[in-house]
Amino acid sequence: MGKMIVDFETCKGCGLCVTACPKKIVEIRRDKLNKKGYYTAVCIDQNACIACTMCAIMCPDCAITVREGKK
Repeated sequence: MGKMIVDFETCKGCGLCVTACPKKIVEIRRDKLNKKGYYTAVCIDQNACIACTMCAIMCPDCAITVREGKK
């Protein structure tokens, strides 16, 4: 089990992480804007995250980190 962490203020909501996630658990949240006026990415099911880091690799702003959890 992994954990996707998004830097809320750095994310521009480009959506590349959404398309890269093999588990389809990343979405662009539409309920809150960051200080720059962007909707940001969020992991909707941390328990399903496999810590593959595809979201972090695709992020052009390095706004995502992935931590591998205990098994």
